[in-house]
Amino acid sequence: MENTHYISTELLSFETLQEIISHHKSIVLSENAKTNILKCRKYLDAKMASHSEPIYGINTGFGSLCNVKISNENLSKLQENLVKSHSCGTGEEVPNEIVKIMLLLKIQSLSYGHSGIQLETVQRLVDFYNNDILPVIYTQGSLGASGDLAPLAHLSLPLLGEGEVWFEGKKVNSAEVLKRFEWKPIVLKSKEGLALLNGTQFMSAYGAYIVIKANKFSFLADLIGTISLEGFDGRIEPFNELIHYIRPHNGQIATAKRVKEFLDGSEIIEQPKTHVQDPYSFRCIPQVHGASKDAFDYVKKVFKTEINSVTDNPNIFIESDQIISGGNFHGQPLALALDFMAIALAELGSISERRTYQLISGLRNLPAFLVDNPGLNSGFMIPQYTAASIASQNKQLATPSSVDSIVSSNGQEDHVSMGANGSTKCLKVMENLERILAIELMNASQAIEYRRPLKSSDFIEMFLKSYRNEVPLVKEDRILHYDIEQTVGFLNSFQIEDDLLTLA
Repeated sequence: MENTHYISTELLSFETLQEIISHHKSIVLSENAKTNILKCRKYLDAKMASHSEPIYGINTGFGSLCNVKISNENLSKLQENLVKSHSCGTGEEVPNEIVKIMLLLKIQSLSYGHSGIQLETVQRLVDFYNNDILPVIYTQGSLGASGDLAPLAHLSLPLLGEGEVWFEGKKVNSAEVLKRFEWKPIVLKSKEGLALLNGTQFMSAYGAYIVIKANKFSFLADLIGTISLEGFDGRIEPFNELIHYIRPHNGQIATAKRVKEFLDGSEIIEQPKTHVQDPYSFRCIPQVHGASKDAFDYVKKVFKTEINSVTDNPNIFIESDQIISGGNFHGQPLALALDFMAIALAELGSISERRTYQLISGLRNLPAFLVDNPGLNSGFMIPQYTAASIASQNKQLATPSSVDSIVSSNGQEDHVSMGANGSTKCLKVMENLERILAIELMNASQAIEYRRPLKSSDFIEMFLKSYRNEVPLVKEDRILHYDIEQTVGFLNSFQIEDDLLTLA
């Protein structure tokens, strides 16, 4: 089946993940995944039949109630109670695109055979995924340490016929959807609730979504920055490879190379310059954008490890006949990476806003605020305010979540990662960056018109022609809110060929 992805023990790459998402592929448990799940569950059932000692989360309470032994006849009820009691998320709903990634990553983690889950339970999650039955999950409630407990509880509720899901464009009770498909609610066995709720899939799904998008934003920052350079009549020398080979950070080299490729054949960049240097926001594009690229690369490595990991607790090891309680649910690696990603994204916005500021300043034969008859027209005066406001908000959002912690569960969970908060604010930073770049493109495309009849490169001219079909040149004042929104829509719809992204 061409449009199917098999869940297996093979590493899940971001390229594969993006392909699954963009091509709306169905997923199927491979035979080795089914075998892993069945063997682990069989081992756990045998262990419970012969073992009377307490094993955390399997026949005990949870968190600080870990010393409370639960009788065998109540083990199923224990797991059901766990899912219901932990379903206390609040705030905004998690976007459906991210919920779908959460489902996929939870299935992936459970398929390795260290979680003690029933095959029936995992298969139902697969059915949810393939039928676009997306649990309603909330952004607030996880400390990013005992796993993403509250979000994953809401992810798991529909297995029991509880909670709500998005299905066919409507929010409906889960029980209605189960009835439609003639599915019975899952009866959880020992440990299953804990296997479902312990894990980092909320943080991981946000991180994976952001990592996949980051390549495009890196590309657009380079491209729009280059258009600004042309509009500002900037110099080519700062992008000379000789400079970057003596300070060979990968991202820096890649950025300089990409900008030079964007400028290949430009008449504007080749014309004689009267100024000796450009401001840092232009001259240091390779150093600043490049540093963000290197940060993205680090974050990508962290999340690639995480999406291919087992993150529930306790973990079952059949070969060594051990059930070990540890802390793989702790989100510290992700929390640090998400904070790093937020900072790297915020910096792309920060330098973008500075280029916008330079373009409207009436320098280098550009009219003040990039409009004819300044005074009568305010032109692009206020979009820069908007960009500055958003860039400032990003600086606030870039304050690390991972340096915070708070004691919970009566002191049992005395250090938490706050990676869940880091993930939601990192997404907000990325959304803000898109608007800052949109405002820069508005200004840069306006500025370059004042360089006519000279032309930029064929690639930039082609890009600007496509943009002008959506957002006309500003000749006199109009409501620029609509221009911003149309520019954001243009950037959203802009498709970047894989060969252009190779330097990202």
